Amino acid sequence: MKTPSLNIWVILLVIIGAVWAINIALTSPATPTADLKLSTFMNEVRSGKVRELVVEDNRVRGVLDDGSHFTTYLPAPPSASEVEDWIARGIEVRAQPPHAASPLSGFLLPAMVIGLILLAFWYFSRANRGGDGSGAFNFTKSRARVLAEAPKTTFKDVAGAEEAKEELEEIVEFLKSPERFHRMGARIPRGVLLVGPPGSGKTHIARAVAGEARVPFITASGSDFVEMFVGVGAARVRDLFETAKKNAPCIIFIDEIDAVGRKRGNGMGGGNDEREQTLNQLLVEMDGFDKETSVIVMAATNRPDVLDPALMRPGRFDRQVAIDAPDVRGREQILRIHASGKPLADDVDLGVVARRTPGFVGADLENLLNEAALLAARERRRKITMKDMEEAADRVMMGPAKKSMVLTEFDKRITAYHEGGHALAAHYLEHADGVHKITIMPRGRALGFMMPDREDVLHWTRKRLLDQIAVALAGRAAEELVFEDVTTGAENDFRQATELARRMITEWGMHPDFGQVAYQERQDTFLGGYEVRHYSEETARRIDEAVKDLIDAQYQRILQLLRDRRAELERVAAALLEVETLNAEQFLRVLAGEPLEETDAETRSGRDSETQVIPKARIRGEPGLGGV
Repeated sequence: MKTPSLNIWVILLVIIGAVWAINIALTSPATPTADLKLSTFMNEVRSGKVRELVVEDNRVRGVLDDGSHFTTYLPAPPSASEVEDWIARGIEVRAQPPHAASPLSGFLLPAMVIGLILLAFWYFSRANRGGDGSGAFNFTKSRARVLAEAPKTTFKDVAGAEEAKEELEEIVEFLKSPERFHRMGARIPRGVLLVGPPGSGKTHIARAVAGEARVPFITASGSDFVEMFVGVGAARVRDLFETAKKNAPCIIFIDEIDAVGRKRGNGMGGGNDEREQTLNQLLVEMDGFDKETSVIVMAATNRPDVLDPALMRPGRFDRQVAIDAPDVRGREQILRIHASGKPLADDVDLGVVARRTPGFVGADLENLLNEAALLAARERRRKITMKDMEEAADRVMMGPAKKSMVLTEFDKRITAYHEGGHALAAHYLEHADGVHKITIMPRGRALGFMMPDREDVLHWTRKRLLDQIAVALAGRAAEELVFEDVTTGAENDFRQATELARRMITEWGMHPDFGQVAYQERQDTFLGGYEVRHYSEETARRIDEAVKDLIDAQYQRILQLLRDRRAELERVAAALLEVETLNAEQFLRVLAGEPLEETDAETRSGRDSETQVIPKARIRGEPGLGGV
């Protein structure tokens, strides 16, 4: 029996309202009347303006000569002499017994209302019990969505995760033909934990496994199980696994399992709360599968370090499949998948887009293509151009361009030299990344940025890290060299350089005075994460001094490089002040002293002259340099 819709409550409210209206109609006078003060009533009687009176106990209703009705109340029922006086004045007087209360207003109306409410409550609860009166309300039912038909997503729709697909092929084979494994006495992994950063496609891959195996897909979120009422989460877990057994072979997918699977406490903050009961029930259900039951539990998280160890033991989540950010080939494949159905111009090179988006995951790349499509549609173009792709990449990474922001000449010059310093350092330092793009167009929180041509690097060498620190400091060095003064624009540069220098000393063992020792680590508790120091105050002082010395050495190094390249710095800054944005090819042409090609109107960014000028002391945000 289906759960009653809200229509039954609407009908009940209409019935109650109708009964109430009938009661009011029965207890109210047929003709609307207006109250009349007793003194006014006596004056009207003496002046002969009253035509008719109806006496009901101490209430008197009447009609005046002008036809208007009134009601008044006497201190006591009128005496016989008063009635005779009214009759003598020519007033038609009638007596009426006190109005009897309607049975509806005394007993029947409340009884009907209560009866209707009880009837509705009984009907609603019976419907939620399935019509047979058994079980409890749907409050304890699992909120998982069951896709009885296998998803249409397959491994062909998954790109950039080749190793993960190979690892999951065995799961697909088991779901397709479980008897082949059962004959050999093999036990397929009961649980597969997908680990990866947000947006890396963990849910997409889980759907692809179900689509490849052509089995039902049951999906739920970790937060669906946790409620304020103790026992509800455990009941929902039991109901979820009962549903899965009825649909076997199938896949259960629990997204964000860290919401329910966090490490159990040691009594702090409550040791037997609702979340722990839900986790205990999940452990029992995963451990209680029969060998013949073809149900695979897949879960996703980006915080495997906070999961309870009992979840990770063999027999539960036997396997962890890492889904990392894709490399350049994976990004190009993902772009091609999301570009299907979108009209691309001939100048679009997805390989170039993939190379300039290191660290992007599938969700970021999908958003990039969507932004490019929106930009093309906004300009009323029929195809997405490479210019749209470049602009979309900048929007995703740095935010939209602030074309209406008006800068003073002072701000523009400082920004041009600042970003020019970053670019020269990135170009000339041997182990630094190259230059992909330089701009002084305000975007997001930044007044300008230098986009490095960064490759996918897994191992960062000491020389590469030192060059990275030098590139970060190059903007401040250019300001000091040219203006003999400094601004607030290098705030984020200093933060990046300091973080790299400190990690080189305390985590990566790259300083000769401190050796190969990890001086600090990050620990997570139910209250959150924090850094743990494993050294004394004296060592902390030495670390601070070493960080400063390392940064100072790189600053002097890059300052000398810019002194030697002062003429090139002037040319780059002048070109930025002229055209505002330089790509890699234009940057190399400027370094060689060659003139820039004639730029069209679309290359030069227009300014709104009516926009208010921003203050000179405005703090520039991130300059576009990424961390490690």
